[in-house]
Amino acid sequence: MIEQILPPFVTAADTVDDRLGGPLFPEEEAVIAAAVDKRRREFTTARACARLAMRKLDRPPAPILPGVRGEPLWPGDLVGSITHCTGYRGAVVGLNTTVASIGIDAEPAEALPPGVLEAVALPEERQAIRALRRAHPSIPWDRLLFCAKESVYKAWYPLANCWLNFEDAVIHFDPARGTFGARLLVTGPRVNGRRINAFGGRWLAGEGLLLTAIVVPLAAPAESGAN
Repeated sequence: MIEQILPPFVTAADTVDDRLGGPLFPEEEAVIAAAVDKRRREFTTARACARLAMRKLDRPPAPILPGVRGEPLWPGDLVGSITHCTGYRGAVVGLNTTVASIGIDAEPAEALPPGVLEAVALPEERQAIRALRRAHPSIPWDRLLFCAKESVYKAWYPLANCWLNFEDAVIHFDPARGTFGARLLVTGPRVNGRRINAFGGRWLAGEGLLLTAIVVPLAAPAESGAN
């Protein structure tokens, strides 16, 4: 599914079940040695997706360990992002010679629990969500906002190596084009010496899922950071 919202210079693999599976590397096994079955299945299938995406770039299988904030640590010359939720696991990978950062997220296509939107959205975002609900009621815009913010964080962290709060970026959706923009309210990271002040991404709703993706090309203009 996710390849529908990706540029052609990255590769992806995803699945809606855990049949991919496959053996883990010993280092990965150590990470989830005490994990419950749900966590083990998510971790294992997501790594299988990642290695399928790596294979499409002619890269050999390798361990993908979590970093200090749980971010996947990619081997060699790769950058990428992993996501999983109920009914979906996926990974997107690119070469660090063409891609600076990737952030993807998946969420069930259902409204957020009460109170969560107020915790993650700025006032102008909540106002925009109300308008989007009236115009396009079939989309759970509050959950899509959360999904987009997760993608922003995943794209941000490898570039900045520091935390980004929900209120540190303002999301704007274009429902006609299936795109979104994220304007940073904090000083952005630099890519090739140029400041990134915003991220651009795409979103998809279907089959009971919401997917968001941000791909930051290495040579992208600092003003957009868009894919």
